[in-house]
Amino acid sequence: MEKIKLSAWPYEVSYIENPTQDELRLLTLKHTPAVIKTKQGSLVKVSRNKNRVAKYTYVIGNKEDASKRSMQLIDPSIAKDLIKRQAAYIQHKGELIAIDGYLGIGKRAVGVQWLYTLEGANIAGMQQTLSFPREQVEGGKIHAPFQPTLRVIYTPDFSVDEMPGRQAVLVDLENWTTYIMGPDYFGESKKGALRMLNEWVYQKGGMVLHAGAKAVHFGDTKITMTIMGESGTGKTTTTFSKQGEVTQPIQDDMVCIWPEGEMSITENGCFAKTEGLTAQSEPVIYESSLDSRAWLENIYVDRNTGEVDFLKGKMSPEEVESYRNEFVLTGSKAENLDRYISGNVRFEEVVEVNGVPKEGWDFTTWTQNGRSIVPMSAIRNAPDLRNIPSVKSMGILNRDEGKDAATPILVRFSSPEQASGYFMLGETSKTSAAGKERGKMRSPFTQPFFPGSHPLQAKRFRELASTMKDVTLWMMNTGCVGGDGEDVKKGKALKVKILHSSSILEALVTGQLRWKRDPDFGYEIVDPEAKENLKLLEKVPAELLEPKRFYQKTGRLEEYFNWVTQMKKERREYLNKYQVDPSIVKATCGE
Repeated sequence: MEKIKLSAWPYEVSYIENPTQDELRLLTLKHTPAVIKTKQGSLVKVSRNKNRVAKYTYVIGNKEDASKRSMQLIDPSIAKDLIKRQAAYIQHKGELIAIDGYLGIGKRAVGVQWLYTLEGANIAGMQQTLSFPREQVEGGKIHAPFQPTLRVIYTPDFSVDEMPGRQAVLVDLENWTTYIMGPDYFGESKKGALRMLNEWVYQKGGMVLHAGAKAVHFGDTKITMTIMGESGTGKTTTTFSKQGEVTQPIQDDMVCIWPEGEMSITENGCFAKTEGLTAQSEPVIYESSLDSRAWLENIYVDRNTGEVDFLKGKMSPEEVESYRNEFVLTGSKAENLDRYISGNVRFEEVVEVNGVPKEGWDFTTWTQNGRSIVPMSAIRNAPDLRNIPSVKSMGILNRDEGKDAATPILVRFSSPEQASGYFMLGETSKTSAAGKERGKMRSPFTQPFFPGSHPLQAKRFRELASTMKDVTLWMMNTGCVGGDGEDVKKGKALKVKILHSSSILEALVTGQLRWKRDPDFGYEIVDPEAKENLKLLEKVPAELLEPKRFYQKTGRLEEYFNWVTQMKKERREYLNKYQVDPSIVKATCGE
């Protein structure tokens, strides 16, 4: 494992070195604000930040570096001053928690040191859960001092008043260090290291994918499947759904791809979104999220019983009163809280018809971005991460929704160039948890964490895919055909159900599908007329396999052809905006 020499200890303070999980829970209860204990004994942190602050994240660099970066830059002199002030804050605090571990295991593992002021003890506990310990990676008893390749320094309660949002995440790619100032959300710690890993792996000839991965066993064959997808597309659900005789989840967020289809992993557990989680919908995640070893974030807990509620929405005045202290600590106005608790303001007066709270009244509806952080040891049927089958299947999820939703449930790409183009598009429909944003969105490789210029991703993936002679490259629609959820209720659209997607993926990995070329886009779709697909058609409607049939059946064929024209135009413009190689654009959008 290649290492660079970061200084052993960057500050002259006391260090709590690699405390146990039990010790981290005690530190959390003592030092971390807004923490609640569940019936199972796990801890829930109610955070100020409900998601990552991408708009407050900066790569340190001069203006002339802009063309090399996909992220906004911050002038080195400004960054230097902020880092100096963070150091003074740390010196004043006098103590840091140090977590030494690895992203990944085996020859590709990358050492990381995470440092936290004590108010971030819960984040330290979560991060230790996901990282691989030195003993597991290095082998045997550890005597030598740790030499990390990457470092993350996290001070949740250090605010930078002159910066937007009074927060800043500074990424120093020259010195492989990320400084996090102000946020109190675990995702910043996790992505702080993974963002730098993106750059590190690219420099070594590989590529990090924002993707889950699972091992699928059928007969004597074992393969690994990777699944890319933006948040909300069903990446975690698909990763944990069953195909073949045995399915084992490997990773739920990021994997590294190398020539010849070699894959290396990043994390020793799972960071799962829990909104709407039930034992029926996602049994593995549900079960592991209730494990006492899990760490939880922004999940509702009944203050009287300690029971976790993954379905919580509307908050009654009594429930808000029970959380008053946590809401004040995380930024809610005491005046608004007390007006709601007393009944002077009713729910209907401060929440819009679509269920979105008005400004200042977010506490009336429990956040839908609850998360659980669970170790791989708590996940039922987890595989041996030291012995992963080779990658034979790589896909991307597109949750297509709306009047122009016409993406087939499954397509197979006909060339590395075509796959590279669609992966570069990272296309899906966005509907925020609160319903505030809707419409088509595109994100290169669903990857907002790649700090280099985005065209490099398309170039590198095509290079890697050309070495993967026996790897199937595909895209799956996890949304709808012909409309959205409301249209489905009215019988005017079709919904892709978990049964549909799981059934078609099983047929894909076991080689049971007969394909045909789609005349409009040039990729392959599952042929509804082929006798080899008759068994699949018992579970998956033909209109999902070939959406043109649905539009024709409902007298909306003109809408379909308009969609084809519009998609080709938008996709070509998007890829050209990033100066993607013309051969990739042609393979994706035609002439």
